[in-house]
Formats: sequence, structure tokens, C-alpha cells
Amino acid sequence: MEPRDQQAVLALFDQQVRRDAPGGERAGDVVRRTGADGDWSGVLWSALRPETADAVIEGQVRHFSGPARPFEWKLYSYDTPLDLGERLLAAGFTPEPDETVMVGEAARLTAGAGLPDGVRLEPVTGPAGVDLVAQVHEQAFGTSSDRLREQLLVQLAKNPDTIDITVAMAGDLPVCSARMERYPGTDFAGLWGGGTLAAWRGRGIYRALVAHRARLAVAKGVRFLQVDASDDSRPILERLGFTALCTTTPYVYEP
Repeated sequence: MEPRDQQAVLALFDQQVRRDAPGGERAGDVVRRTGADGDWSGVLWSALRPETADAVIEGQVRHFSGPARPFEWKLYSYDTPLDLGERLLAAGFTPEPDETVMVGEAARLTAGAGLPDGVRLEPVTGPAGVDLVAQVHEQAFGTSSDRLREQLLVQLAKNPDTIDITVAMAGDLPVCSARMERYPGTDFAGLWGGGTLAAWRGRGIYRALVAHRARLAVAKGVRFLQVDASDDSRPILERLGFTALCTTTPYVYEP
């Protein structure tokens, strides 16, 4: 992607996925989403000034602390003020690892290597499939899947048309899982998950799942696919044709 195109796509992403996000609520200088039980809650976009930033942060903490729910402030590398991360730390937020926001044109990502022998892709449509996704998550990342399981069950129940979840199965064993979440009214969909069991890494399953979701995206009229990439997945995505736009750091607040 040429630098000029890269800046144009970043501006479009900032407008459609952050500032005018489906389901977002404008509250002064921030756009936030207040989810019901099990839904994601957090700040999607902000344009803060140094002289008022701390007060705005305090206001968001009060808003989300009312129902005593954890929430996330998605900080992007171009957000203002430049010391926003330090201000969030001072307000009691905990940063998670930095991620690289990468975008690719869905139509150019549909070709992919085949799956290893004995591995097949299965769609997830209900609790049994979500349990398989949770199993992969815990084994691949070594962290609890409780919140992920709850979020996926809520989304499948409330907005099944906006999410496609896929699990790669080797016989009866789930070895990788991934999902695509569409943002209605935008040109974008997000790719999430992709965790693979250690014994099955390096066999092309992750790449095959990217291509599979790209084909789903094209069929549903999605132009761009976006990934918040870890350091491990960034080089794979670059080889597939994704371009880095910026970085993002999730800051989490636990009431």
C-alpha cells in the first residue's frame, strides 16, 4: 500500500470504526460503548486537550464504575495529548501489550495455502462451538477464557449477523479458532483470535483461516480487513499483504 493510500485508509478507519463507530455514543471529546452484561465496554475514540484530559478520564471512570464493570480505553499512537498513556496509568488503568493495527484489502487476501491433512474448518453457531473456541484460547494463550466465552455467547444471541466464528478441527481436537466481526455501515471488518495450539503452529492453519475469513468478507461486501496484531502475527500478516497503519495499546480499568 502506497504511503498516500495508507494515510487515506487510516483516516477512513479513524472515522468509520472509531469516531462514528456502530453502537458508539458520543460523550463530549470521546466516543464510548457501554455494553450490557457480557458485552465489550470501553472508549473507542478520543480527541482530548492537555488542559481537560484528566477531567475527561475521570468522567469516563465514573461512567463505567456506576455498574461496576471493567472497561477498556483503546489508545492509538496518534491520539492526543501525547502523554495520554501516562495519564491513564495515573488514573488507575493497566496497559496490555502493544498491538499493531494492520489493514488489508479483503479481495486481495482470499488466496491461501491449503489446510494440513486431516484438518477441517467448522463454523461456530452456538454454545458447543464456543466451548471449543474457549478451549483453544486457554491452551494457546494460557489465560482464562471466561470473558471471551461470555462475549461470544452474547454476540451470537443478539447480533449473529455481525460475527463469523470458525474453529479448525483435527478429528475431535480443536487446534485453532478465529472470528470475523463486521462493523455495519462501514467498509471494515475486524479479524480476531487466531490462537493455535503449539503442536500445530507453523503448518499454515493461521494463514488458511485468514484466507477463509477474507472470502467470507468479500461475499458480504466488506472492503477492508483490520487486525490488532501481536508481534508474533505481524510478520505473517505482512507477508499475506496487510499494511501497518499505527499501533494501539489497550488500557484496562477494573472498578
